[in-house]
Amino acid sequence: MNQIGTKLRGFFNTRLGFLALAIVLFWAKTYWAYQAKFNLGVTGSFQHLILAINPIPTTLFLFGIALYMSGRKSYVTMLVIDALTSVWLFANVLYYREFSDFLTFALIKGSGAVSNNLNKGIMGIVQPTDFLVFVDVIILILLLAFKVIRMDIRPIKKRFALGVSLLAVLMFGANLAMAYSDRSGLLTRTFDNNYIVKYLGLNAYTVVDGVKTAKNSATKANADSSDVKSVLNYLNKNRVAPNAEYTGVAKGKNVFIIHLESLQQFMIDFKWDGQEVTPNLNKLYHESDTLSFDNFFNQVGQGKTADAEMMMENSLFGLPEGAAMVTDGTTNTFQAAPAILDQHGYTTASFHGDVPSFWNRDNTYKSWGYDYFFSKNYFSSGKNYDVGYGLKDKIFLKDSAQYIEQLPQPFYAKMITVTNHYPYTLDKANQTISKTDTGDDTVDGYVQTARYLDEAMGEFFNWLKETGLYDKSMIVLYGDHYGISNNHKKAMAKLTNISGFNDYNNAMYQRVPFMIHMPGLKGGINHTYGGEIDALPTILNLLGVKDNNTVQFGSDLLSPNHPQTVAFRNGDFVTPDFTKVGSQYFNTSTGKKISKLSASQKKTVDAATNRVTTELSLSDRVINGDLLRFYTPSGFKKVDRSDFSYKLTDTKKKLKAAQKDGTSLKAQNKGKSTVDEYKTDAPELKSSSDDDSSDDSK
Repeated sequence: MNQIGTKLRGFFNTRLGFLALAIVLFWAKTYWAYQAKFNLGVTGSFQHLILAINPIPTTLFLFGIALYMSGRKSYVTMLVIDALTSVWLFANVLYYREFSDFLTFALIKGSGAVSNNLNKGIMGIVQPTDFLVFVDVIILILLLAFKVIRMDIRPIKKRFALGVSLLAVLMFGANLAMAYSDRSGLLTRTFDNNYIVKYLGLNAYTVVDGVKTAKNSATKANADSSDVKSVLNYLNKNRVAPNAEYTGVAKGKNVFIIHLESLQQFMIDFKWDGQEVTPNLNKLYHESDTLSFDNFFNQVGQGKTADAEMMMENSLFGLPEGAAMVTDGTTNTFQAAPAILDQHGYTTASFHGDVPSFWNRDNTYKSWGYDYFFSKNYFSSGKNYDVGYGLKDKIFLKDSAQYIEQLPQPFYAKMITVTNHYPYTLDKANQTISKTDTGDDTVDGYVQTARYLDEAMGEFFNWLKETGLYDKSMIVLYGDHYGISNNHKKAMAKLTNISGFNDYNNAMYQRVPFMIHMPGLKGGINHTYGGEIDALPTILNLLGVKDNNTVQFGSDLLSPNHPQTVAFRNGDFVTPDFTKVGSQYFNTSTGKKISKLSASQKKTVDAATNRVTTELSLSDRVINGDLLRFYTPSGFKKVDRSDFSYKLTDTKKKLKAAQKDGTSLKAQNKGKSTVDEYKTDAPELKSSSDDDSSDDSK
């Protein structure tokens, strides 16, 4: 036994032995992270085998680089590579926990657009066990520091180092062959990063993503006018006529697009502790003049809110990596809702209580043709006014009233709320319902911020009614994306009384609210399956704006021929009959897993798969190639970004001049403001008022 120990120690005291130990330790912690920290959907013994093997080739290749170094440099290089790859693994563990996806270069490139709000979120994500991904680095350093293992400074032949690299390449080739035998077209047909990590490993995924990012940059440079023809051919063949009964019923009305941050459909009519969580939204949802959709899904990818905005206002999908608003918003040509409606006599404005650079909105909105962008510096500030992602909703909406009343009518106004944002924390003064009791901090605070959002909506609706805007407007409300990610299954199962919350349940919980309310509108709860990609065609038809020659991948939700295949960004989909999650299929109505598709079922799901992959690919081609620069629909004027400025001084001058046309609410009220009619119970504003009174009495 002692002899074995002596031989092992002697082996580890060689450069090759230290390399082997480093690889084994790195493999062990990586495989543990795959199992414990990610949800890769591994099924069957063969996939488990691939998952166990895939960290080895890239680890051998990367760590083997150290063999080309001499003496102590070799050990230092190995430790540095180990540390850097561990940091990358750690970062992906944190990102995956809330977004169920892996980091991309496009996302990192655009991180400056969201970095001001990341710290608070990260602190709520980290778990103590996450730091175990650094344990191998610490062990190796301690072994060397206490000379349990001594550095071997003898030179290694470059031929041997080259052999190790070649072995790594051969092993990766074998890994790739195994992956393709189980998942054909892995690198060409999938939109889901989970597949690449499951089959090839995190380090290989990083390389694939880097190549894809470089390829996308080249795509834009090499694109020409012929590339848009295939897109137009597909759209023209698959375009469906809108619902004639609803065409133009909202013509000339103001339009409010209200962004309900992170609100999922299950919150509608949901009760906790004997109370409705969202009573104001519930009432609106059930009113006879509200078109409510109970099978409306978010379709976002990594861009989340940015992806939702892209779909809602362009009917283009977000990108598979990063956020198109960040990577392409400044330079691409768009034919977005603000520009379309501006050219039909609407004043267009977006309201957001955070910094203008968040998601690159200050640049993207110019490309989309927004006349006005009211961001953080337009609103008041004070103690506890901010929730981490901008102004609290009650304060934000009340402060927005002063600008809404100055917009020439008809107008198109998008209101972006933020209080119901991860990590769902709210100060006690604003809590009006108790937390849930799942034991999951993320889930349990969700009802409190959702209630606050609902109360803010109630106050805003009351002001619209007091001023008369309510009767002159069409109000569109939508949830931008899920609030509770797939990594909170146990808590969601408890909260929603579902036994064994699985992938099917998670797919169903991608439903978000979508309501269109207007006095006199023929409403009701509509069970049509659709998603955010369909919002713009639906809204344009209600406003009587033709879009039969546009590049839009959605269709009117009210059309009798609306195709009810809802594409998710990763290539999965939901139809009234089938739900696809990874390689699994479920009966949508019953939730039962279909172990083997019949011939007719396979034909149906293959058609749906083909539709989804085609539309995602074509939409990506439009954005990555900036193809809209080569195509301008008849009747549409290309946006000139230089026409817009969102500086506070310029906006105030523009609003002042706009009052001369007499169509704004304030002008129609003979210059008298309606802001005093806005009633809110926001404790921060009451506190500010009390402080002002106290100052006046001195």
